[in-house]
Amino acid sequence: MSVQISASDVNKLRQQTGAGMMDCKKALVEANGDFEAAIDYLRKKGAKVAASRQDRESNEGVIIAKASADKKSGIVVEVNCETDFVAKNADFVAFAESIADVAIANQPASLEALKALEIDGRPIAELLIDQTGKIGEKIEVSKYEAVQAEEVIAYIHGNYRLGVLVGLSAAGEGVEEAGKDVAMQIAAMNPVAIDKDGVDTKTIERELEIAKEQIRAEGKPEEMVEKIAQGKLNKFYKESTLLNQEFVKDSSKNIAQFLDSVAKGLTVSAFKRVQLGA
Repeated sequence: MSVQISASDVNKLRQQTGAGMMDCKKALVEANGDFEAAIDYLRKKGAKVAASRQDRESNEGVIIAKASADKKSGIVVEVNCETDFVAKNADFVAFAESIADVAIANQPASLEALKALEIDGRPIAELLIDQTGKIGEKIEVSKYEAVQAEEVIAYIHGNYRLGVLVGLSAAGEGVEEAGKDVAMQIAAMNPVAIDKDGVDTKTIERELEIAKEQIRAEGKPEEMVEKIAQGKLNKFYKESTLLNQEFVKDSSKNIAQFLDSVAKGLTVSAFKRVQLGA
């Protein structure tokens, strides 16, 4: 004997799961009206949808950056979907915020560790599959970064398109405001490292090689190539390392000088910049 499925049962399951009306009705029929079994059926269907979309590009989404209440740590996560339409959906943004909240509360060591953490008793990795089934797009957490410092500032730029964390060497009066200015600088200028000591050898070698080729192309004598190339490398450091960059709000100072003017010896101990799809 088949179980009668009422419209209110279908609606109740829809409210609980976010799945479509026809999917909910079919799930209840398959489960003979058993709600738990119907939810399992929909989750399995979601898993199938997720599996069938693994080859899809999910380059849209949101970046959420948050600092802890004591400002001693911060996280940034990138939660992806396939379309701009979904990325702008309030429920999707709220889901991404919930992942960021769990990250800031637990400070996982890696992206995999983050996905293993639970929201309302269920691992984030499972919830991503559920969301894929519910929304019909590949939903993924693709990036996770964390910073610990004496004062951490989190900044989100351009409608969740870019997130920045800045770790400063000290807390105190004016430090948070200065940190926001530095975060905006990082968003705009995309430095490769804090200072020249932080630039990896590969980047330095590449910059020198490009500089030498340019100098030779200009017909400069070989004995001058090395010296001019070093000058170009110093220009690269000035433009591309945070502390040496001109402060966007006051070009008479670089970032190191600006921070020192806020509090003697104040500097950046770490930063992370995550841009959507980059």
